[in-house]
Amino acid sequence: MADPSTYRPAPGAIPASPGVYKFRDAHGRVIYVGKAKSLRPRLSSYFQDLAGLHPRTATMVTTAASVEWTVVATEVEALQLEYSWIKEFDPRFNVKYRDDKSYPELAVTLNEEYPRVQVMRGAHKKGVRYFGPYGHAWAIRETVDLLLRVFPVRTCSNGVFKRARQVGRPCLLGYIGKCAAPCVGRVSPDEHRELAEDFCDFMAGRTGNYLRRLEDQMQEAAAEMEYEKAARLRDDIGALKRAMEKNAIVLADATDADLLAVAEDELEAAVQIFHVRGGRVRGQRGWVTDKVEDVDTAGLVEHALQQLYGGAAAEERNESVPREVLVPALPEPLAPVREWLSGLRGSQVDLRIPQRGDKKDLMATVQRNAQQALALHKTKRASDLTTRSRALQEIADALELDSVPLRIECYDISHLQGEDVVASMVVFEDGLARKSEYRRFQIRGFEGQDDVRSMHEVISRRFRRYLQEREETGEWAVPEEPDDDQPADGPRTEDGRPKRFAYPPQLLVVDGGQPQVAAAKRALEELGIDDVALCGLAKRLEEVWLPGEDDPVVLPRSSEGLYLLQRVRDEAHRFAISYQRNKRSKRLTAGELDSVPGLGETRRRALLKHFGSLKKLRAATVDEICAVPGIGRRTAETVAAALSSRTPAAPAVNTATGEIIEDGPDRAAEPVAAAPQTAPSQETP
Repeated sequence: MADPSTYRPAPGAIPASPGVYKFRDAHGRVIYVGKAKSLRPRLSSYFQDLAGLHPRTATMVTTAASVEWTVVATEVEALQLEYSWIKEFDPRFNVKYRDDKSYPELAVTLNEEYPRVQVMRGAHKKGVRYFGPYGHAWAIRETVDLLLRVFPVRTCSNGVFKRARQVGRPCLLGYIGKCAAPCVGRVSPDEHRELAEDFCDFMAGRTGNYLRRLEDQMQEAAAEMEYEKAARLRDDIGALKRAMEKNAIVLADATDADLLAVAEDELEAAVQIFHVRGGRVRGQRGWVTDKVEDVDTAGLVEHALQQLYGGAAAEERNESVPREVLVPALPEPLAPVREWLSGLRGSQVDLRIPQRGDKKDLMATVQRNAQQALALHKTKRASDLTTRSRALQEIADALELDSVPLRIECYDISHLQGEDVVASMVVFEDGLARKSEYRRFQIRGFEGQDDVRSMHEVISRRFRRYLQEREETGEWAVPEEPDDDQPADGPRTEDGRPKRFAYPPQLLVVDGGQPQVAAAKRALEELGIDDVALCGLAKRLEEVWLPGEDDPVVLPRSSEGLYLLQRVRDEAHRFAISYQRNKRSKRLTAGELDSVPGLGETRRRALLKHFGSLKKLRAATVDEICAVPGIGRRTAETVAAALSSRTPAAPAVNTATGEIIEDGPDRAAEPVAAAPQTAPSQETP
């Protein structure tokens, strides 16, 4: 690990001009490239106290051994040079987008004597017109099949084309009218090129004039009683309209725009782009990246714009960059990026965030696609056996475990301002969630907000259950404790009881830092358990804390092990907060009858329906309660005793008129209907 002070530039040596800088490691490899409006303050910010830097930035400056810079005239030149250097050096600490798949495009090879229409993937070639990208190759072929009857351009390979010229006989498409057959001289090279250019014009969105021209020709043919020609033109018009319908209109003003959305978490980000031309979505593409540098949404947008437009060939840039580019966040500073895009297009480009109307609605659709792409990427990554094995091995190496942790348990505490304090336990076996082993806890040892104390209680209860299971085999003896935890379906004993905590984990993870880890360690020591590895994962900086250690273990941002730990922690958080919300919801809607032993939902409703209100039910005798269908005498006595022992609720008040509602329906039983017109119920369970 290098000391940044050893290669810090001398005071005053850094110019206060726009420029691009490179950090190199001890072997001379470029590890980071950045740009700045003013190099002096930007580079000086890297050489402050390491404690004040973001962990990823601190890792970069301690890995580097030197820094150098290049001064440029404008911020636009800095943007262009930064992109060129990132492509050239592929620095490890820069955001690098990678396609989540290879997208097919419709290509017209105008660089050939006889242009060909085909599906192409990969890098763009000089002299080839591209349309798309499309989500599936079959979508391109369906569109091309409809258009070939109107624009019979060559689609065959060079080998088929040469063979047809040699034998003097066209292929099947030439016989059925879906190829002009330039191979046998039915059309000249110029006529065939004109067909290809008409095809490109139609695909580029200039459809209105061409359709009107065909309709005029159809009317003329009908007027001259050339009905076969008119019918053929009619079918051509229908084919073109069907091809247009495959790209539904999403923006009514025939807008040309690219919409870019970002979905991200602490480790990764997914970018989705919709290409809208002539008001229609002509293509879609997406990337996924590891967030190896400290970058926000605006920075991700800027990198995505460089990736999207920076690699286009010079003759294609004015077509690839539309009039509008809609993004979720604007890069800072905005002016150089906007000027760079305008320079690529050759005219003004509007780079902005959509605020209202159809464009905002379409942006929401793109955002949903980005979120789904990120979720799908995580699912694929988690389901890969090789990746899971590598993740478990990385965790074992980082925590110095004797073997890989095949069973991982994670615990999280959830509450709302100290109320409804609950905890969750989630289980991952072999890197996959084992939902049948999930458990939920209600914190009952104390009241109020104390995450550390709650963690101690939960770990103690979980491993006390484990020791009780061991006691059944005669290995341990521990005091019994009332059991009110919330198990899911899981393994069962011979008599059918669920085995709540039958198996110990190889690794126990707590959501939190040093205090939570210390509480969990103390709970294990009190029970005499010393064969379970323990760590904590702090959410803010994704640091792994070990018991008794002053410094955390920092896993690389691209580590599969860190990704697995984060996924386990996030699942524990989700499970805890869903239980806490459900518990809080039940508490807020609970009424006096909810806590009466032996009284279920059906009989509660029957009582309220029969008497009309809690006030009348409270005044009823046991015999009157027994008259309700389904209510026996013992239940009636229990209900009467429970209601008589509690203070009546305060009367409800109509907030609009101030009127006291004496005999309204039970407010606690019907909270949604009563909320608009009554004060909150004072009844408590």
